[in-house]
Amino acid sequence: MTDAPGVLIVEDDRIIVDLLRSNLTARGYRVVVSTDGSDVLRLLDEAAPDVVLLDLMLPGRDGFDLCWAVRDRSDVGIIVLSARRGETDKVRALNLGADDYLTKPFGIEELLARIHAMLRRARPAAEPRQAAPQVRVGDVRIDFDAQLVTKGGKRVHLTRTEYALLRELAMNPGRLLSHAELLRRVWGPGYETQTEYTRVYVGRLRAKLEGPDGAELIVTEPRAGYRFTTDGG
Repeated sequence: MTDAPGVLIVEDDRIIVDLLRSNLTARGYRVVVSTDGSDVLRLLDEAAPDVVLLDLMLPGRDGFDLCWAVRDRSDVGIIVLSARRGETDKVRALNLGADDYLTKPFGIEELLARIHAMLRRARPAAEPRQAAPQVRVGDVRIDFDAQLVTKGGKRVHLTRTEYALLRELAMNPGRLLSHAELLRRVWGPGYETQTEYTRVYVGRLRAKLEGPDGAELIVTEPRAGYRFTTDGG
């Protein structure tokens, strides 16, 4: 059972907790629960979950602050479960490090599919080599074998989703990749219309990898998608 994927549920609604716990346990997941968010960081260290299911509306704790705290502490996959349906809330959560955002009420099968997609990104299957083992653009180097990204010789910390998106772009240098194609490849089938995901995560990559001189690593093609630049060495 130690190899079973773990899920940390952060939710104060007991009905939802019982529903999630029973369905996840029945499918072989390790499940731990925080009902108010106060012990989340401790549970991250002790239970080492693969995925956190995070409610934004917790008693006595701001869910957005907690999302940032989880991401600051860990690379764990974060799926926000929230009754907040506004795009601004979704974008804010993604900017704070969430990997996915699911609005309540939701179907358990949809949630399970999203957890599976999250685990697929965290544990990618081996694929035939499709590009050079390393890509270098300016002072940015991407080593696919080591899953290591450096800028100016210093390691750049990327989340699982950030790395998965960068990998898709960098392995297709100069090619226009549409929003739908990137969403399907990185997040999975069914995400093709969630263009805020690509907008936010491309912005996160730019903030970490592009320099103050204005040189672009990822070029935006308005209303079409993105290209990974082949300039800069």
